[in-house]
Amino acid sequence: MIAQSEINGIMDGYDPKRITIATLGSHTALQILKGARDEGFKNMVICKKGTEDLYRQFGLADEVLTVEKYTQVLEREFQERLLKQNAILIPHGSFVEYLSPIRIENELAVPMFGNRTVLNWESDRGKEREWMERAGLRLPLEFKDPGDIDRLVIVKFPGAKGGKGYILAGNPNEFEQKHKELELSDKEEFTLQEYVIGTRFYPHYFYSPLTDRVELLSMDIRYESNIDGIARLSYILQDSHPEPSFVVTGNLPVVIRESLLPRVLEMGQKVIETSRALFNPGLIGPFCIETVCTEDLAFIAFEISARIVAGTNLYINGSPYSQLLYQEPMSSGRRISREIKEALNLNSLKAVVY
Repeated sequence: MIAQSEINGIMDGYDPKRITIATLGSHTALQILKGARDEGFKNMVICKKGTEDLYRQFGLADEVLTVEKYTQVLEREFQERLLKQNAILIPHGSFVEYLSPIRIENELAVPMFGNRTVLNWESDRGKEREWMERAGLRLPLEFKDPGDIDRLVIVKFPGAKGGKGYILAGNPNEFEQKHKELELSDKEEFTLQEYVIGTRFYPHYFYSPLTDRVELLSMDIRYESNIDGIARLSYILQDSHPEPSFVVTGNLPVVIRESLLPRVLEMGQKVIETSRALFNPGLIGPFCIETVCTEDLAFIAFEISARIVAGTNLYINGSPYSQLLYQEPMSSGRRISREIKEALNLNSLKAVVY
């Protein structure tokens, strides 16, 4: 694992007046690029060949680099190119999925916003559950053995794949049947999680170590295929049983009842406090707690996304919540660059970058 002291040494050689904000061309890249530009930084997007036209069309990138595959970012020559431009990489869901937490920890010598140690806790479902339990969040029941399934469960697989491949099962026989249909090996890792019925809320937080404040910037609901389409046709489809899938295809804006906001903020605060105890200095920057709110107004948390999430793309010019905190348009992408700028002004860049 690349030590923080090594990254700190690299940053000692950076020109603080010539910082470049860089990210991979996917997920929340447009928002990150705009946020960097709004805060006065040069920016850069690294695109897989064939996708670069999108970023040129919007005109938000100062520099567009193309690669045959995203793992080229980890090659020594490519990293040296980024280091010469005083680059700070901004992780997002695609960044983590394509490069993998292990390779990021062990091979990426380019400074990255946030605490890279958190990516391992996010991607390992066992560690993630320990984190949430110790934070005092209410969690869905999990089954260790498929033979114990006694209610509807959702079968989840590792990684940030946008819900792809998730399946439902209501009993052991149904699980075994679908397991065979998907041709999964017996060694395939998965989590059997109780399917909780309620309203989905995905609050987008930001934690600043400079001010020691957890901010609620925005909130969304994910639009998923084909489950949301099935819901619209439930009466017509009652005699047939299409297998539901949960591939995220978009996001919908939402605000929550004001009386529920204290609990939403409390969950975010507990996640941050617990992260410090588990992997000091803890989670830094944007994160999301994926929740369901039941009819009893109880929040059930089922995942933590420990970096910027795609639902924040709804709010490139700010949300109802960010407007209460800032007297200017403030997206999560811009908030990242604002934190970097403030850290530079305080000579505290090492507090927010690893």
